[in-house]
Amino acid sequence: MLTVRGVFKRYGQTVALAGVDLEVPIGHTVAVLGPSGSGKSTLLRVIAGLEPPDEGSVIWEGTDLSGIPTHTRRFGLMFQDYALFPHRDVAGNVGFGLRMARASTAEIDRRVAEVLDIVGLSDMGPRRVTELSGGEAQRVALARTLAPAPRLVMLDEPLGSLDRSLREQLVVELGDIFDRLESTVLYVTHDQEEAFTVADRVAVMRDGTLVQDATPERLWEAPAELFVSDFLGFSNRFAATAVDGRADLGWITVPVDVPDGPCQVVLRPDALIADDRGEIQAIVAGSVFRGDHYLARVDTDSGAQLSISLPTRPRVGDRLGIRLNPDGVLALLR
Repeated sequence: MLTVRGVFKRYGQTVALAGVDLEVPIGHTVAVLGPSGSGKSTLLRVIAGLEPPDEGSVIWEGTDLSGIPTHTRRFGLMFQDYALFPHRDVAGNVGFGLRMARASTAEIDRRVAEVLDIVGLSDMGPRRVTELSGGEAQRVALARTLAPAPRLVMLDEPLGSLDRSLREQLVVELGDIFDRLESTVLYVTHDQEEAFTVADRVAVMRDGTLVQDATPERLWEAPAELFVSDFLGFSNRFAATAVDGRADLGWITVPVDVPDGPCQVVLRPDALIADDRGEIQAIVAGSVFRGDHYLARVDTDSGAQLSISLPTRPRVGDRLGIRLNPDGVLALLR
C-alpha cells in the first residue's frame, strides 16, 4: 500500500500541499481530482520523489521513502506531454526504461512485445513516433510506463491534450488495462468523468488539501461540502434554514437531514424530473446540448431559476411540469 501522511509542500509563501493524507491499496486505482492549482500534480511529484516534502512522509508497504531516489522507487510516471523520444521508434521508446535497468536484450524484446499487445499496438514496434496519432502516442507512453513493471503507476492528466471523443474512448481502455494487470494506480485529472470511469476511489483536492476521499458512487450521492458539489456541476443550490427536518427554499419545502439552522440545499441532477403532473410549474428560458441530453434553464412560476436535464430539445417559452425526487436533495453546512 502507498501511504501519504501529513505531507506539506511550500514554495516560498505559497503552500502547495497542506497536510495531505492519502492511501492507495495494492491493486486499486485512486484518482486525484481537482481544479488547476489544487496541488494534485505537486502531490504526484512528491510521491514520485521529484520533490521532497517539507513535512510528512511517503510510505510504501511500511517503508518510508524519504531519501530514496526517484529511479530506485520503482514507480512509473506518465505526464500529459508523453515526452516520447523522436529519434527512437515505438519499440525503442517502450524499451527505454528496461535498457536503463540493464535488462537483457531478450527480456527487453519480450516485455516490449507484451506491453504493446496490452495497449493494442502489437504490430507497431518499428513505427516512427513522429508518425503516430495522438491516441497512439498516448498508448506508447503508457506502454513505456508499464514496461518495467512498476509497483505504482502514476499518470498526470494523461488524456488532457486529446479531443473529447478520443478521451472518452481511451479512458475506458485505461480502466480495462489497469483491471487486467491488477495495477496499483494513482491517476491525476481535473475531469470528473475520467475520474469516475477509471477509479475505484476519488480523492478531491482544493487549495492543497484533500477535502473528500470516497468511491465515485458515494462522492456523487453525498458530496462532503459545497466545493465538491460545485465541482461536480450540481448547479441547483439554494440558501435555506433547516427547521425540524425541513427547509423552505421559497418555491418548495424539502426534507433535509441536518441540524436546525442555516444550510445550503443542493439538488443533484436526479432531483428534478420532467413530469406534466409535477407540482413545480416552470417556463423554459434556454437550453444547452450536452450530447445525450439537453440542459435546460427554467424559471418557475414562483420565481426560482433551475437547471434540469431533458431528453429532447425544449423551445424557449415552453411550459414544463417538474416533479421533485427527495432522494436527490442534499443539505450541506459548509
